[in-house]
Amino acid sequence: MTSSPGRGLLHLAAAVDQTEAADAGRHVELVRLAERGGLDFVTLDDCPGSPGTDAPTVLSRAAAVTHRVGLVPAHTGPLHVRAAVAAVAALDRISRGRAGWRLDAPAAGDGGGSASVPLEALWREADAAEAAGAGDASGPAGAGRAGRGGWGSEAVRSRPVRVVDATEGHARAVAARYADVALVRAANADRARAVREELRAAAAESGRDPGSLRVLAGLLIDLGEGEHAAEPGHGGGGPRYSDLGPLYRGGPVDLAELIGTWHREGAVDGFHLTPVEPRRDLERLVNGTVALLQHRGLFRTFYPGSTLREHLGLARPAHRYAAPRGAA
Repeated sequence: MTSSPGRGLLHLAAAVDQTEAADAGRHVELVRLAERGGLDFVTLDDCPGSPGTDAPTVLSRAAAVTHRVGLVPAHTGPLHVRAAVAAVAALDRISRGRAGWRLDAPAAGDGGGSASVPLEALWREADAAEAAGAGDASGPAGAGRAGRGGWGSEAVRSRPVRVVDATEGHARAVAARYADVALVRAANADRARAVREELRAAAAESGRDPGSLRVLAGLLIDLGEGEHAAEPGHGGGGPRYSDLGPLYRGGPVDLAELIGTWHREGAVDGFHLTPVEPRRDLERLVNGTVALLQHRGLFRTFYPGSTLREHLGLARPAHRYAAPRGAA
């Protein structure tokens, strides 16, 4: 596999949310399909309601039948941040280092007056929960306890990867400080490149290595009608804005061209793709777009490592809350 001069390897991720009622079994099927395509990770928004359909529990089930793909549940604060930290720690143990998580601020208008809680405050609380050892708590699927080391114990292969939606301006400073992966919804390469450069500069100003931040463009994808369905602003013309965000409508081949071009030009480190029709579009992504990128040497044909950090080319951090070796 090759990469453009000065560019890192291409990273691909997909959402596995369902448009219909939550069905844990269908989520798991989509995760297995994503792994078949070699995707770096999948994301799943929390879906409260029926028992066993919250994102960490569903992805814990997926961890039992997959081996490499990263698993990233979302949590919308501010309630239960400490519990979310514990749940992700448990998922990281179950999956042997494949977990990440996305912590989102509630949208304006959500109940409970929670819209006033800024994203920065949520991530500070998450840091405090780590410091207090919330990662030692039991999580989904009876994962048990990590022991005194918390995130840094021998049972945890790597600190879960932090994912932040950095589309909105107020979220970028947070992403630059806390995120391993920043998601940016952008309908053209110039917009994506500008935000990526802004994020990398802010990361450097906060004392981080800008190279430790992966910036993925977020797109909705509708592959239902193939290449002939591409309209002006779609297919070869690129995505267009929709009520739900930037939308690509066309075929797998044109999508592969778009992905390869944006990455080659340095606009992004990869893509986070949300299928409009989950099963259909993810199948066409894996069997069409990804297969073509692999054939062209632009995307890996196998996982070189076993943890999500390895997939993303991120160093394993020495967690500042880990117990020293030999501590009683």
